[in-house]
Amino acid sequence: MLVNKIMPVIAMLLFSWAAVAQKKTIKQDGAGIPYTLKIDKHISDSALLDLVQQQTLRYFWDFAHPVSGMARERSNETPSYGNEVVTTGGTGFGVMAIIAGVERGWIGRDTAARFLLKMVKWLGKADSYHGVFPHWYDGATGKTIPFSRKDDGADLVESSFLLQGLLCVRQYFDADNPVELGLRNRINSLWNEVEWDYFTRGGREVLYWHWSANNGWAMNFPLRGFNECLITYVLAASSVRFPVSERVYHQGWAQSDFFKNGRTFFGYQLPLGFDYGGPLFFSQYSFLGLNPRGLKDRYADYWIQNQHHSLINYAYCVANPKGFKGYGEPCWGLTASDDPNGYDAHSPTNDNGTITPTAALSAFPYTPQQSMKALRYFYTELGDKIWREYGFTDAFNLTQNWYSQNHLAIDQGPIVVMIENYRSGLLWKLFMSCPEVQAGLKKLGFTVDGRVFNKN
Repeated sequence: MLVNKIMPVIAMLLFSWAAVAQKKTIKQDGAGIPYTLKIDKHISDSALLDLVQQQTLRYFWDFAHPVSGMARERSNETPSYGNEVVTTGGTGFGVMAIIAGVERGWIGRDTAARFLLKMVKWLGKADSYHGVFPHWYDGATGKTIPFSRKDDGADLVESSFLLQGLLCVRQYFDADNPVELGLRNRINSLWNEVEWDYFTRGGREVLYWHWSANNGWAMNFPLRGFNECLITYVLAASSVRFPVSERVYHQGWAQSDFFKNGRTFFGYQLPLGFDYGGPLFFSQYSFLGLNPRGLKDRYADYWIQNQHHSLINYAYCVANPKGFKGYGEPCWGLTASDDPNGYDAHSPTNDNGTITPTAALSAFPYTPQQSMKALRYFYTELGDKIWREYGFTDAFNLTQNWYSQNHLAIDQGPIVVMIENYRSGLLWKLFMSCPEVQAGLKKLGFTVDGRVFNKN
């Protein structure tokens, strides 16, 4: 896997996805959410948002693993592992998408609750390590599928993405009936069993990404910002049974050569992170539930951070300094995805002409006009090449005349969730309503619109 040398924090997340996707597609279509491949160029904005959310949701509903209910890693067979690979983080994004589907009437509430209860029951019996889940599972057996030779145990970041979603599920399904009560209880059990403090590796003031029963701390990957891992520190501070101290956040996460920035790119000042912001998933994955509106700590205003990151990415594509075909106001968005060479973390400093629809579409809350223009272009101009039964395929490169035929869970989920946050703020409201999260944010020194979080 080729990863830009200035982005070491995401190297382990990406390197084993480098294999070129096989073309064999797994089909699991049946009675479920309807879809259409016909392109309607006169569709209204609201109806188009409905269509994209609904059809993309099918990835996590109609295409879910039949035994576990977990999200499959990708829609084509995962190289070397076949069709049983399910993803922990992608499932977290998927359960948030399911909530949006229930709220909009595309899935029945009781049907969704039963589906999710089956999933969390399965997770309760699946492999875990100090309460932490692996990156990949065999969706039939619950056994760990190694992400790499030494990455065969706990993955703290992927587990954070899953728990972010499960906490939203807990907050949404609040009815007093056996199914929803059982769902909440089992989510609480999974949440409370995570030993966040164990991942300080004996009390060091930083969290570590991986631990393995076979390889211990051999991966040796401390989580330092700024990148997609902020949610891991928020949840670790929010734990009731196994919390980490605020010093782990301030001395670990906030201490790196690439944490503070402050420079200006295309007229937008970037408070944190790499020059030009890095791939757009940095401003998306942690913020599917964590609401950046008015959210501040001693380091940044996170709305400004995420909005400016998105606008820099947009402005770079409009400027198109490398002269790639198609780049412009309606065609933008650089993030990690498949590309003609395999898989890479695309950004203004690592650009090979590959546009990834999830980048612009998951930026909807930050750049609504620019994202809508991109959505229109992807759908009406490229729809016959990238619009499929699970929404838009992963990426395209017009310079090389290459169009992905596949979907990835970690790219499909944020499209549904962030469009919903743009439209209603639903997932933001749910996650921020968690009393543990409010306490954790308060501990770390966060405020919202200048107000300190409640003690509860």
